[in-house]
Amino acid sequence: MGKKYSGKSFTAFHFKTILYEKNDWLATITLNRPEVYNAINLQMLRELSEAFEDVAWDNNIAVAILTGAGTKAFCTGADMKEWNEDFLDASDDFYKWMGVFLETFERLRNIGKPTIARLNGIVVGGGNELQMSCDIAIAANDIFFKHVGTSRGSVPAAGATQWLPLIIGERRARQMILLGEEIPAKQAFDWGLVNQIVPRKKLDAATKEMAKTLFNKLPECSRYAKEQLNFWKNFSWSLTVGHLRDWLTVHTSAAEIKEGISAFNEKRAIDYKKVRKWKEK
Repeated sequence: MGKKYSGKSFTAFHFKTILYEKNDWLATITLNRPEVYNAINLQMLRELSEAFEDVAWDNNIAVAILTGAGTKAFCTGADMKEWNEDFLDASDDFYKWMGVFLETFERLRNIGKPTIARLNGIVVGGGNELQMSCDIAIAANDIFFKHVGTSRGSVPAAGATQWLPLIIGERRARQMILLGEEIPAKQAFDWGLVNQIVPRKKLDAATKEMAKTLFNKLPECSRYAKEQLNFWKNFSWSLTVGHLRDWLTVHTSAAEIKEGISAFNEKRAIDYKKVRKWKEK
């Protein structure tokens, strides 16, 4: 009976885009596409979802750590190369991709155990939404946070538009999303976007110490505290992401979205005057 709803040995998984390790009571999930700044593609979403379920089901795991491979990036959000290849001429398929994206993020937020984002590198776009889905965030003090949706052909509404106002305040959320400025780790800490910043060489020790602190708490009380703390996140999310999924699907084939995604992949600047002239026609 018990085995049906238990976790598996981490060696049973053969992931290609993430690393998954369980050691005693701690699970570590590492986004492992450092060559593209740990950008999220469909395969990574499916693998993350599988790992999150295993963490949730494994009674021997008390705390999960989510981090990125390498030192450059924690995660830079969606893989724009995949979007360019898969959706610009087949926008209906984006609806399917976005469904997997939303299910994966929901599974992390509702994993039932404390989660720590170990921020080893820059945090951009969906990467920031991913780290905000965790309970605690600890960052190396030499990284930055950024949102680029309004200059890359997307809208960061899978967590950023909903949760940033809750976490850092309304004006600062607008500053991050509309201006797309880099927010250094110290500023992110001052704003409350992360719980702790440490020198890079102390990142592992700080993360392990936090995990140990979380381990020494009652598991059922912690799980229900998470559920209560998730109220405003879940409320704002549930009212908006369905609309987001449809809006992005319909607009993926729109001229300005195509321009943003194409410009990124062609490594060129967007001609904003040209885009605004399209609106005049």
